[in-house]
Amino acid sequence: MDLIAEGVTGAFQLFISRDPEVLRIALLTLRVSGLATIIGAVIGVPFGTALSLWSYRGRRRIAGLVNTGMGLPPVVAGLWVSIFLWRTGPLGFLRIMYTPTAMVIAQTAIALPIITGFTMAGVGQLDPGIRLQMLSLGASPWQLLYILIREARLSVLASIMAGFGRVVAEVGASMMVGGNLLGQTRVLTTATSMEVSKGNFGFAIALSIILVAITYVINASLTRIQQRS
Repeated sequence: MDLIAEGVTGAFQLFISRDPEVLRIALLTLRVSGLATIIGAVIGVPFGTALSLWSYRGRRRIAGLVNTGMGLPPVVAGLWVSIFLWRTGPLGFLRIMYTPTAMVIAQTAIALPIITGFTMAGVGQLDPGIRLQMLSLGASPWQLLYILIREARLSVLASIMAGFGRVVAEVGASMMVGGNLLGQTRVLTTATSMEVSKGNFGFAIALSIILVAITYVINASLTRIQQRS
């Protein structure tokens, strides 16, 4: 109990004092995970909608891959991104290994299947008559896509929340492609893991409370938008 109290007190003190290093880590966490979620949503929402609507050869296999990717371990995503970005890899010439950009790529690979899968399920539950009605009124494929995403916006917002929650909490991929470098690629999850390994449990608890608080604020905001919808 003393350890928990120390962590809670430490988190409160960090909030009050606005510790520069903790603030930098928290902002980087938001920047990396937020950007990865946005990219995943921009790609995954239209892709998931298309998967749920159009029938074509290989659709079931692609849907199966998406569903498999929803449970993809972060370390696997980190491993493959590392292989591609390493100096001898296919994309090694970009020289972005151990940078926030590499972390965004790895986290996008984690968020994308989740957002795609939830969107695919949400749009698939819509009344098929909506699609037929829009087509009969002369809607183009892009207009149809927009209308269906709008109709399934509750599921779409849920998919975005799930994607953000997954990437903001992951450690393995960020550690593998980012390296947990102080002032460059250290985020709240990797910092917490490092403090635990050093035996600084009180500070680790404080960091974890800050992470939970940030996640709560973001998801509460998205939930409010979802409930309004």
